[in-house]
Amino acid sequence: MPPQKAAFFDVDGTLVKTNVVHVYAYYAMNRGSVLGIAGRTLSTAVSVPLFGVMDALDRKTFNEFFYRYYAGLSEDRLVTIAEDMFEDVLQPALFEQSQDLIDQARRSGCKVVLVTGALDFTMRPLARHLGADDLIANKMQFVGGKATGKVIPPIIEGANKANAIRAYCVKENLALDKCHGYSDSASDYAMLAVVGRPTAVNPDLRLRSIARAYNWPILDLK
Repeated sequence: MPPQKAAFFDVDGTLVKTNVVHVYAYYAMNRGSVLGIAGRTLSTAVSVPLFGVMDALDRKTFNEFFYRYYAGLSEDRLVTIAEDMFEDVLQPALFEQSQDLIDQARRSGCKVVLVTGALDFTMRPLARHLGADDLIANKMQFVGGKATGKVIPPIIEGANKANAIRAYCVKENLALDKCHGYSDSASDYAMLAVVGRPTAVNPDLRLRSIARAYNWPILDLK
């Protein structure tokens, strides 16, 4: 009998210590000519403070702005680099207890689903490594095999994560009130509130306060 509930996991800060800027920086340093690499790496480095401010103010605007930096990159090359990027960036950044958390959810009868604002091709190797059953992530638009820098709507972030989870449960015939949600950020409040069993993992100060107010479990992973 297939699982009647799911465990939805945010990725950045929840399962791994990295974020989308680290992922793009890896792509910037591992593609094209030396001049192209230098130009993109410098552009990324100069933009990091701006990324931080935008992410803090508005995650949707941040995602739309940030993913423009992928414009012109080859789809084949992006997918190929994703495998190396997993080994070099994501796997070493996994919290030691992340796999235990995933395995615990599976033992409890949950379908394991990663929900992230990252691009799907960058997360597939991680999902495979963790043994996730499914992945809800942003999808880059490609034209003629090249990234346009535009994400196919709706952008997976904030309230849209909750909408995506709700739609996924309808499609998979899962009981939303029996599902689990895990995240580190108050920006994912809607994602946590929509499921019946939310957990704050490595929570920021605001989410920690929210979790205490609602008596949600709090986990601090190492």
